[in-house]
Amino acid sequence: MLNRAAEEFLGMPRAEALGKTPDQMYPAEFVAKVRREDAELFRAGVLRIENQLMELNSKGQITVILNRKLLRDGAGEPEYMLTVIHDITERKRAEERIEHLARHDPLTDLPNRATFNVRLARAIASAEEFGGRFAVLGVDLDRLKEVNDVFGHAAGDQLLREVSRRLLFAVGDAFIARLGGDEFAVITEDAVSTANVEALTNRLLAAVGDDMEIQGARIRSGLSVGVAVYPNDGRDATTLLANADAALYRAKAEGRGVTRFFRPDMDKRLRERHAMLHDLSSAIARGELTLFYRPQAKVTGEIVGFEALLRWRHPLRGSVPPSEFIPIAEESGLIVGIGEWVLRDACREAASWPRPLGVAVNLSPVQFQHGDLPGLVHAVLLETGLAANRLELEITEGVLIDDSSRGLSVLRRLKALGVRIAMDDFGKGYSSLLYLQSFPFDKIKIDRDFVSNVTRNAHSAAIVRAVLGLARGLELPVLAEGVETQEELAFLTAEACDAVQGYLIGRPHPIDIYAEVIGRPPATAGLRRIGE
Repeated sequence: MLNRAAEEFLGMPRAEALGKTPDQMYPAEFVAKVRREDAELFRAGVLRIENQLMELNSKGQITVILNRKLLRDGAGEPEYMLTVIHDITERKRAEERIEHLARHDPLTDLPNRATFNVRLARAIASAEEFGGRFAVLGVDLDRLKEVNDVFGHAAGDQLLREVSRRLLFAVGDAFIARLGGDEFAVITEDAVSTANVEALTNRLLAAVGDDMEIQGARIRSGLSVGVAVYPNDGRDATTLLANADAALYRAKAEGRGVTRFFRPDMDKRLRERHAMLHDLSSAIARGELTLFYRPQAKVTGEIVGFEALLRWRHPLRGSVPPSEFIPIAEESGLIVGIGEWVLRDACREAASWPRPLGVAVNLSPVQFQHGDLPGLVHAVLLETGLAANRLELEITEGVLIDDSSRGLSVLRRLKALGVRIAMDDFGKGYSSLLYLQSFPFDKIKIDRDFVSNVTRNAHSAAIVRAVLGLARGLELPVLAEGVETQEELAFLTAEACDAVQGYLIGRPHPIDIYAEVIGRPPATAGLRRIGE
């Protein structure tokens, strides 16, 4: 017996299928598997097989979940074998696309920073065990900002894709990743010597030495390369990367288009880093830290909340980008105290708004490793009077990677307070899908790298659709980050995305800029409207 769905699945009418044996319907290799399953079914009575591959004339190779049960007659003797097949091919393909994006840069398809960090850790472990040597190359693309400014970001993206293609060919068996922006990194472990590394860097420099045609214009770029060698220039990832970066800094300072190997006298940037750490340690006391607020809105345009963003105004350095001081704060542990200040200030501010809009605060993985984070959040909510359901805590999967059990325990305690938990940068790490199974998140945020190309790149659009489809299946709201154009908003609206944030909705500003939105009389005249 088989039903109509089975007819469609097999691609043959019932009359044609009835009476046939597996040998008459499937390839020999698959038939042998069916026979083994039959034997197991008779032994156990029930059988479930996840992610089984099947080859069908009607559909080609598909992935299914197979559930089988042995049905017995009144005397207890086997009478029927009931088979229920669930075709999960499209779901698996969507998951594979998302997993690929988790490990690769969406623009160039090179391995991303997370993949690079894993590969570097593996190289260090291998070198420690076997006494080996390897080199880490920091590679910086010259003139990208100039190309973006003169020809536009679309031209800059095309340049990055072309450079990435050439570099991938030039590195041969070495490993290359795009770390972000105009930064690349290479790990080479084969026959490491000064001559061999120089030969590799020369190939890299030559690969982008010729003019490239970008949107009809002939553009010449170039590279700067800094090299650090294990174990001479460092025995841990942080030191190796810092020293490769110091060598890269020297290469760029000496005219670009050159390679420099690390030397101890290149640690000026390291000293600058220590100086920044010293200044950051007293930034709160000196009143140099402040919060800007970025609006979050439904796709219809209605603003429903704000994300609190940390800013540092240094008395001598001026405005220090978060990308520079947040990693230093995390590495040093200062982020624990800074994070507490951010949480308390954001909650106090939100509690004063006449309109009960939500406020989102980013948490660092370091905050999960030190102290009693749920206790802190509870105390801050009581102190400020902010309703728990108005606070959304944003985390990345880094919270769960180092100590999954501890991270999940802290998240469950936080959720028990009534606050909402959102997964930020969804898809950029390794295990986003796994963690969605482990913890009932209240929202996922699609990273801006996935959104920025939806109107120009069919693959990017397919990835975003896959994430939105997965979220709908899990009944999870989705917020898309980095929405900058009406075309991107129209795409997300058509795909039933729930909420958005980005320059199209409003840029990060002190909250007084959004006084009207939060229901407070404007503090000053002539404030710009949202989106301007």
